[in-house]
Amino acid sequence: MDTGGNSLASGPDGVKRKVCYFYDPEVGNYYYGQGHPMKPHRIRMTHALLAHYGLLQHMQVLKPFPARDRDLCRFHADDYVSFLRSITPETQQDQIRQLKRFNVGEDCPVFDGLYSFCQTYAGGSVGGSVKLNHGLCDIAINWAGGLHHAKKCEASGFCYVNDIVLAILELLKQHERVLYVDIDIHHGDGVEEAFYATDRVMTVSFHKFGDYFPGTGHIQDIGHGNGKYYSLNVPLDDGIDDESYHLLFKPIMGKVMEVFRPGAVVLQCGADSLSGDRLGCFNLSIKGHAECVKFMRSFNVPLLLLGGGGYTIRNVARCWCYETGVALGVEVEDKMPEHEYYEYFGPDYTLHVAPSNMENKNSRQMLEEIRNDLLHNLSKLQHAPSVPFQERPPDTEAPEVDEDQVDGDKRWDPDSDMDVDYDRKPIPSRVKREAVEPDTKDKDGLKGVTERGKGCEVGIDESGNTKVTGVNPVEMEETSVKMEEEGTNKGGVDQVLPKT
Repeated sequence: MDTGGNSLASGPDGVKRKVCYFYDPEVGNYYYGQGHPMKPHRIRMTHALLAHYGLLQHMQVLKPFPARDRDLCRFHADDYVSFLRSITPETQQDQIRQLKRFNVGEDCPVFDGLYSFCQTYAGGSVGGSVKLNHGLCDIAINWAGGLHHAKKCEASGFCYVNDIVLAILELLKQHERVLYVDIDIHHGDGVEEAFYATDRVMTVSFHKFGDYFPGTGHIQDIGHGNGKYYSLNVPLDDGIDDESYHLLFKPIMGKVMEVFRPGAVVLQCGADSLSGDRLGCFNLSIKGHAECVKFMRSFNVPLLLLGGGGYTIRNVARCWCYETGVALGVEVEDKMPEHEYYEYFGPDYTLHVAPSNMENKNSRQMLEEIRNDLLHNLSKLQHAPSVPFQERPPDTEAPEVDEDQVDGDKRWDPDSDMDVDYDRKPIPSRVKREAVEPDTKDKDGLKGVTERGKGCEVGIDESGNTKVTGVNPVEMEETSVKMEEEGTNKGGVDQVLPKT
């Protein structure tokens, strides 16, 4: 098992990395509904930019295998997954009690193809972890993932399935320690909650705090039990700009990497922290946002890049296109090539947009106090945690077709850049194509405040054994994520969180 701190074979920061990129062409068809700020169409816009900038040719482009029920149940409750699989717009009126129980219906609406959407974005994140675990790439990207609010038993904040927790659980099979970093404007509550009591996962969230969804992420929330000091929260105020953000991000993350020494890093790149976001109130430029990606890339540790929030969709596409270039070590020019969504980017038709002149409410003194408090907490971690090596679940395998394999059954565009599983039948779903809506500021914003304690807690007892509270262990199927048969532990909680 990788105990962390290893550099990638690709060498120094300036050297290009081997990148795997997960994309399903149907993801842009899923539609949350009229007026809803979450628009999966932004993933298709991002992909179009990547194609026309010529970035796809520098990556291995993969169509994710959809996560199956039991894959999702490694974190989520069986009855919640069953509900997501069965609910439809036509049947939801007959399940009012269940809708309320699982927090589905308002911020998290029922729409056509909901479960297939969850399977797709979760499959990409888990698939990225599998690629990293097998050493098949240095960086894996799934812009459809990063839905960090979902809990074990409920949807939250436009998120139904927490693909990030599932991806981290996969990485823990190979790596003793995994670092999660969240630069979405909203607190990464679902991920923090899942790993709040373990020292094998450190979560670091930079977010708006104070009368803002989800209401969690106080600087004094530092973890519990074995996980004390392994949760870091960086509470920020309106209008933070690039310079102020990196006064915190770089020294904090530099210290985290020095002290925690993760074997892999998951970076949630929510783009609602950009200037001008429909629901956001920060003032980051695309280059300032991408500087976080560049900084984490520089440590030469296996890196999983995920999407997240982002509601001014033209800027989301700009951001994730540019950050893909950063991951590849390819400079992307500002002038935008003509493509099918070119009209979204007028009148300038450029990749970068200037931040606004909004007031930065984050004073230098406040930033220094936050930085000093968090560095003090990190100083209490004398060295990276270590537990005795024990048996763990076998590695997951996700079979894929070589890039140059011929498209024998013509189910996919012969010009497609993607590897696909030709033996898998596509999952039937009825999805609506999204109508273009005005990108006005959402007056209602995000609603509700979540409570800690509704998810699972993962920990390690005094003997070094892993323990999980409130999670139903399951066996993995030989489908979207294939488990080796030999040595598989068919019972007990160790199948949810692998032993080190």
